[in-house]
Amino acid sequence: MAEKLQWGILAAGNIAKAFAKGLAASKTGRLAAVGSRSKEKADAFAAEFGAARAHGSYEALLDDDNVQAVYISTPHPMHAEWAIKAAEAGKHILCEKPLTLNHAEAMAVVEAARANDVFLMEALMYRCHPQTQRLVDLLREGAVGEVRLIRATFAFHSRFNAERRLFSGALGGGGILDVGCYCTSMARLVAGIARGGETAEPLEVAGAAHLGSTGVDEWAVASMKFPGDVLAQLATGVSLAMDNTVQIFGAEGHIVVENPWTPGRDADPSTIRVHRKGQAEPQGIVIQPDRPLYSLEADTVADHLADRQAPFPAMTWADSLANARTLDRWREAIGMAYESERFEAAHPTVHRRPLAVRPDAPMVYGRIPGVEKNISRLVMGVDNQRTMPLAAVTFDDFFERGGNAFDTAWLYAGGLCERVLGRWIALREVRDQVVILDKGAHPPECCPEAITRQLLQSLERLETDYVDIYMMHRDNPEVPVGEFVDVLNEHHAAGRIRVFGGSNWTFERLEAANAYAKKHGKRGFAAVSNQFSLSRMIEPPWRGCLTSSDKRWRAWLTKTQTPLMPWSSQAQGFFVRADPADRSDPGLVRCWYADDNFERLRRARKLAEKKGVRPVNIALAYVLAQPFPTFPLIGPRTIDETRVALDALAVDLTPDELAWLNLEA
Repeated sequence: MAEKLQWGILAAGNIAKAFAKGLAASKTGRLAAVGSRSKEKADAFAAEFGAARAHGSYEALLDDDNVQAVYISTPHPMHAEWAIKAAEAGKHILCEKPLTLNHAEAMAVVEAARANDVFLMEALMYRCHPQTQRLVDLLREGAVGEVRLIRATFAFHSRFNAERRLFSGALGGGGILDVGCYCTSMARLVAGIARGGETAEPLEVAGAAHLGSTGVDEWAVASMKFPGDVLAQLATGVSLAMDNTVQIFGAEGHIVVENPWTPGRDADPSTIRVHRKGQAEPQGIVIQPDRPLYSLEADTVADHLADRQAPFPAMTWADSLANARTLDRWREAIGMAYESERFEAAHPTVHRRPLAVRPDAPMVYGRIPGVEKNISRLVMGVDNQRTMPLAAVTFDDFFERGGNAFDTAWLYAGGLCERVLGRWIALREVRDQVVILDKGAHPPECCPEAITRQLLQSLERLETDYVDIYMMHRDNPEVPVGEFVDVLNEHHAAGRIRVFGGSNWTFERLEAANAYAKKHGKRGFAAVSNQFSLSRMIEPPWRGCLTSSDKRWRAWLTKTQTPLMPWSSQAQGFFVRADPADRSDPGLVRCWYADDNFERLRRARKLAEKKGVRPVNIALAYVLAQPFPTFPLIGPRTIDETRVALDALAVDLTPDELAWLNLEA
């Protein structure tokens, strides 16, 4: 760097002081400013560490044009808000561990960094130290043979005080997030190297803990199983002192990292000991850094600003997201959730601003007769969001991108998905702005009586007195179609549903239903929700499901202009992860693997390259470009998947391209 990176420190606690001291010895940075909620505290910090400016608020620090990068050292629950605001202010970000309170918030932070084109790294400083790189090298060299077991501990005994950060649930206290994140990240690193990669996610996570009087984990353990039968035993705590080491056991010996977490804090040497079979004495490998630990961390940021994230073994974005996900699983295993994560909590937006559609939102809209609102052409599937933190972040993100339509069902997760959606809508006060597509009457309860009972229960769960679009989840040919039309009209007349339709219905039964409705002066089916995608469905994922992708269905939909709200519109990830040589997903293989579908995939890839998008965007654009109204249901599990799906809205396909993609030209 021609000039030193100008740092601002956001929050002036003890860890901020450790970073400021390290920054002074770095090669690339200098402390330009500090921001605290107390001007007096900021002044004292600036005087002690030589900052040119002291700000009495975090906002003022982010408004400081001379600050290029910020180190965020607030308590855990505040990380997400200020990391997002720092990204929006155009500041590069080093955020103290854990990156956020949970995986959902971590997604929002990473997306903010991506959207605002700034650097982001989680401050697990040991990952920036040469000792960690040397450990990686030893494992890749097979120093102890096949890795089989990892033991990692990080714990300390702190004096109990219910108001202190370490013991306060409101401040994200407990050992798992404070220092267990180190053990988790190390286990994932070692397990990933053992499988020839960089990091790995556990297949299984079990745990036990002592939850103290404030509800946080004062000491906790975890057992994890990784691919390749690599096992890990982790221990952490804030009320228990331990040896704080890492031990890696392989088929030909074991490795001991004596000081894995704070090696070379003051540029002092550290040692890795390799115990090999047949050797009486271990090999001691001494690592001598040329700078203190926090100096190395600051320089790692400065050296990789152009890439917007640091390379492995420093914490990449994907690594931080995976670590947060694993920490969530550890806390779930011990039955611990913070008050702010519970269903009944307030769940404000992660950036703490009122929810609003962004001015640059990419969404486009359509209409279905009988629904008085514009409907986003992409519909968010609500079948996986079973916690409020995840729902709040993913639904907020979709709404801010212009999405206003949500699909759920009485059946999903025993009603939990409806409850989560209803809770979010009530918290955000957006009922008049969103479109709810709800489904009921799933076999074996596919009858008029079940429609009434389930709809009333769904309305209660959704905390609303009506749904915009009600779909029967299946048809029951043993019931005369007129009986379904009658009961659905009763609920329409009562104001409980605006329009109704059928999911997994044949068009012959739809025609019969609408003929009955016309004859008796009643409303007919306004829409259908069958499977439809560029990929041909070989077998249905679930019994009783129907596709509408063939020529007969497309001709009927074009003729009648019946709105289609297709599920599996992207063929359950076929255009993202399908590979003839990879048969690890039995469901994907059973439902979508066929020669003609792989040819469609090949053509989608070719057209995607031409248009500068992804194959999955081409596949979704195919559904959107049909000569009849479509509102594809999408099932993103992450914010990243939502953003990628919305890229399809900008893809225009000609009729010739549609035919070519579907092997009809």
